[in-house]
Amino acid sequence: MTPEISYVIDTFFAIFAFVLIIFMVPGFAMLEAGLVRTKNVTSVLMINTMIYALASMAFLLIGYSIAFGSIGSDSMSQWAAFLFQMAFVGKVINIMSGGVGERAKILPLALFTVIMGGILYPIVVNVSWGANMLAGTALDLNMYDLAGSTVIHSTGGWALLAAILIIGARKGRYGKNGQIRVIPAANIPLVTLGAFLLWIGWFGFNGGSVGSIASKENANLVALTILNTNTAGLAGAIMVGIMMYLKYKKLDITMILNGALGGLVSITAGPDLYNIYQPILIGAIGGLFVVFAVPLFDKLKLDDPVGALSVHLVNGVWGTLAVGIFVDSISFLDQLKGVVVVAIFAFVSSYIVLFIINKIMPLRASDDEQMEGLDVNECGLEAYPEFKRAF
Repeated sequence: MTPEISYVIDTFFAIFAFVLIIFMVPGFAMLEAGLVRTKNVTSVLMINTMIYALASMAFLLIGYSIAFGSIGSDSMSQWAAFLFQMAFVGKVINIMSGGVGERAKILPLALFTVIMGGILYPIVVNVSWGANMLAGTALDLNMYDLAGSTVIHSTGGWALLAAILIIGARKGRYGKNGQIRVIPAANIPLVTLGAFLLWIGWFGFNGGSVGSIASKENANLVALTILNTNTAGLAGAIMVGIMMYLKYKKLDITMILNGALGGLVSITAGPDLYNIYQPILIGAIGGLFVVFAVPLFDKLKLDDPVGALSVHLVNGVWGTLAVGIFVDSISFLDQLKGVVVVAIFAFVSSYIVLFIINKIMPLRASDDEQMEGLDVNECGLEAYPEFKRAF
């Protein structure tokens, strides 16, 4: 194969992977819109739209140069390489937006989106995938994280934890004596559609991160990566289904779908390094973490309507550490060091930025605004105007 043909194939591959990853934009939007109450659906869709637009623009204008220096690639079009990296940035903030749903105001979240997409996330990329300003220092990261179990998922999870600590829980979510009020999802079909759009997008997320498909070896590696990605999602869903039935004699589709997403997050750090059986165990453990983490966060009164802390933060950490456990050539201590360094930076920087933003413009909607619904107060447009809203 000539270098020119290889260049064209890899360029097309990167653009195709970019398109698959962008399918995760409606994936997050539909998942979140289905899990919140009908009176907050339009605001959720608005936030997701603004995240894609603002985070991508911030990464174009500022973030990419912080992460990688100048745009350049010898193996494909530099514009394809940029598009692929830009596809990731909004996902970090999508993880956070769902977890603060039904009580976070749009404008302060939009401001945080610009800062996260333009500065904070690119710094994490710089020290992991990019120019590496920590090279030669004691903090130099040798963590292996192919598609971002830590760089993307736990980074978003730590930012979400910071946001929840500042914003607090939804009105009425927890009683004075520790009671937990269950707020049911509004639209299960949308939840299912969103989860499967995310699942499909993950094939570009992980498969595209291999970087090249223009040789027999790389084509096999891409195929193995996608196979292992899918397997971990299957295992996560199956494990949660089994656990739900054993514990409650019921099959909760929202938990099962979150189990699948937990499995997908947990495989994202090293799907190219495993054999075809290891992802079954890794994804199943990821599903178990979802089952145990969701009630744990509720006991801690960390209100997360979509289970993002359990899916993305917990399994982002697990997935990164799993590489050090299951792959002999990867140091567990290097993986642990990467998890800790990113955790400290992502949480502390996000907390500081959100704290300052909250002083300038409150992140939390008032109790009256939450009662009426953010659609009316934030957007002036209801998603289901013919339905009677449930307060």
